[in-house]
Amino acid sequence: MSRWELFKEAIKGKEQDLTKVSIKTGIFLLSVPMILEMVMESLFAVVDILFVGRIGKEAIATVGLTESVIIIIYAIGVGISMAATALIARRFGEQKFKAAGSAAFQLLFFGTVISVIMGVLGFIFAEDILKLMGASEAVVKIGTVYTRIIFGGNTVIMLLFLINGAFRGAGQAYLAMRTLIVSNGLNILLDPILIFGIGSFEGFGLAGAAWATTIGRSIGVLYQLYHLFNGKHKLVILRENIRLKWKTMKNIASISISGMGQFLIDSVAWIVLMRITAEFGDDAVAGTTIAMRILMFSLMPAWGFSAAAATLVGQYMGAEKLKRATLSVLLTVRYNVLFLGCITAVYLIFGDQIVSAFTDNSIVAEIASSGLRVIVLGYVFFAVGMVMIQAFNGAGDTKTPMFINVFVFMILEIPLAYFLAITADLGVMGIFITIAFCHSLHALIAMYYFRKGLWKTVRV
Repeated sequence: MSRWELFKEAIKGKEQDLTKVSIKTGIFLLSVPMILEMVMESLFAVVDILFVGRIGKEAIATVGLTESVIIIIYAIGVGISMAATALIARRFGEQKFKAAGSAAFQLLFFGTVISVIMGVLGFIFAEDILKLMGASEAVVKIGTVYTRIIFGGNTVIMLLFLINGAFRGAGQAYLAMRTLIVSNGLNILLDPILIFGIGSFEGFGLAGAAWATTIGRSIGVLYQLYHLFNGKHKLVILRENIRLKWKTMKNIASISISGMGQFLIDSVAWIVLMRITAEFGDDAVAGTTIAMRILMFSLMPAWGFSAAAATLVGQYMGAEKLKRATLSVLLTVRYNVLFLGCITAVYLIFGDQIVSAFTDNSIVAEIASSGLRVIVLGYVFFAVGMVMIQAFNGAGDTKTPMFINVFVFMILEIPLAYFLAITADLGVMGIFITIAFCHSLHALIAMYYFRKGLWKTVRV
């Protein structure tokens, strides 16, 4: 079969047993929709900040500070999605489709309960959260409503994460891709209308960006639920699956807690980095936010490759094909290194021109450009680490990445960032250097533990 035919099959979404096709074919069929899914997510992030940037630097700073806190909720969603991918991939590898449907229902219940609690707390304390993050009075004034809306709608964010994780585990990456095309496509269309208005409608300003996100993702979740319950796919929640199974719930909690832990640690570290950045003013926060949005635009497709490795590892382990699980990871690493190596060259050469599309503030632009040039130097290492970490998660070994994150991001990154930025007086440049160094070290440690092979013994 030609690459073009494989591409069409990957987009169309033909369901098949991935453990019985070649490793390269499996990676291709999964990574194409996963990359497109992540491109859509990163495209939304870039377009969103483009529109928000037209309001002013305080609006950009609000988005940056709010996201650095809401990322805790993202962390919980990602942690549960790790459990979804690992459990459902393993059940699919074992050909136990009914058990996969039951696990999917437990995941929905688990994620909904947690997200409602977090949403209520975030909505109530939105203003205090911004103040705690060091926001200026101008940012608090313009951003409190935005933050309340984002926290209030966090349940759909959580469900979007975990259901897409379930789709990926089942090898139905095309459904996860279509979900983000629907949700983020609608988000992009609504952004300018709800922010700036149209005709006699004046728009809601920054709050409009939050409403666009909430509405778009809500429609995406409705699309996901339709496909989970319509009975047309191997992963389906039947009436008999709609009952709580505490043994499965305990298994989900066990995998999710470590998954949440690894992402929460990363998130807490990022919150602290943004708090340190806030010491240098709104220009520094805005510049860092723009730089990170641009970087995420290219990292999202790389996460697509990594997510493909997670699914393949889980399904191969379910089918007891451990050698193929290892080879799938190593081959995916090769593809990811080539991709991010090319992106590194693009940012080094055209970084200034890219940043100029996001702001006309020369100080903000200079900070963002510096961030791009420094952080991108670690991209090749990022490529390796991302795949290795997702391989652990796909196997259900979420504890190893969590311990790696504790050492790198809590014990090393935070003190190093403070030392370079404050003590050594490098300012925000010290934070950029810290990010590049620590994520590169993170990748090398992950590779060491992957080669030890203890992940192959995990049972889920």
